[in-house]
Amino acid sequence: MTKAFSTLPPLASLCRPQTEPLRVALFSGNYDCVRDGANRALNRLVAFLLDQAGAEVRIYSPVAPQKAFASVGDIVPVRSACIPGRPEYRLALGLTRAALGNLQAFAPDVIHLSAPDILGRQAQNYARAAAIPVVASLHTRFETYLDYYRLGLLRGPVDRYLARFYGDADHILAPTPLIRDELAAQFGAENVSIWSRGVDRTMFGPARRSQAFRQRMGYATGDLVPLFFGRLVLEKGLGVFAETIARLRERGHMVRPIVIGEGPARDWLARRLPNVTFLGFLDGAALGEAIASADILINPSITEAFGNVNLEAMASGLAVVSANVDSASALIEHGRTGLLVSPLDPGAYAAAVASLIEQPVRRHLLGKAAAETADHYRWHAVLTDVVRIYERLAGRDAALPYAALDRQCAA
Repeated sequence: MTKAFSTLPPLASLCRPQTEPLRVALFSGNYDCVRDGANRALNRLVAFLLDQAGAEVRIYSPVAPQKAFASVGDIVPVRSACIPGRPEYRLALGLTRAALGNLQAFAPDVIHLSAPDILGRQAQNYARAAAIPVVASLHTRFETYLDYYRLGLLRGPVDRYLARFYGDADHILAPTPLIRDELAAQFGAENVSIWSRGVDRTMFGPARRSQAFRQRMGYATGDLVPLFFGRLVLEKGLGVFAETIARLRERGHMVRPIVIGEGPARDWLARRLPNVTFLGFLDGAALGEAIASADILINPSITEAFGNVNLEAMASGLAVVSANVDSASALIEHGRTGLLVSPLDPGAYAAAVASLIEQPVRRHLLGKAAAETADHYRWHAVLTDVVRIYERLAGRDAALPYAALDRQCAA
């Protein structure tokens, strides 16, 4: 693949006058085809680059017949195909001739890869041939998907491929300190930084709680309302969630959960778990109201790299019972801002939730501390850090030695 791009002029982007806007080419597997935390974060980043950083951005991504949400920025379509059984996802197959020409004309200062797919690998090879720095961000623990789909035998090859992919990047953006440390041990501390996430406090907050909403949903004043919030796919831990609710009911807690989200496993969950309030996809004020009007978030997912769901529930003042995985432990202090439990043990979730049902004062204190902690996660600061990394890699950091680069640009 590298040979195919070997005729590109080297250092084309780095030799551009420093007064020109920073140009960022973002490669995404499903930029607006799927409405999930990763794509929402990427859209936040693009909006910040355009509106706050004065950068120019082009997104190279599959496109679907209908967007899953209103996206930000100019999207250049690439080759893709639907994933069998998961029509909402598209598999990026690589750059078309038109997309490649568009990328060459754009001459980015930085290429950002958000998925370790075929498209991302092809863009990485292009960047290497053109001497353009590459940033790779980690959004999902793809290796954890294998067990949900009985593909555990592929774990070794997948791990080796991911190591090559992230190892070939100039810089890696990790979502949490624990994942940063894991990647730093493999690729060097100087090559890894944290790209955390923020939370929109105009949308998520305890003040959004609505008794009128609860009444419309058929809940009485004293009812305890568990919440599941996320894509309705098996890898989000739907089986553990369903079993947790069943065990709570066996204990005599006749809870009726709220489920926010949509996905191909919705009917599976409805059959497995009767008497549930399904709200589908929500956004904006409606989403903030629904989350704040629940009482306890149950999050059994082990696939997230960050855990936006936990953060948004915390900001809304909910007590959170979450799988004890890196993404959750980076946000939640067990016993103070939430409860962390053994990831695949429905009994542990049920015991934790039952303890909060029976101890309303403790539940309230957990939610209050969680909301205070969420205040520290601000989008502006988080995204400013990403822009600074772009600028440093693109040679726009005045502290870097430019003598060698200047000689090459003058040649």
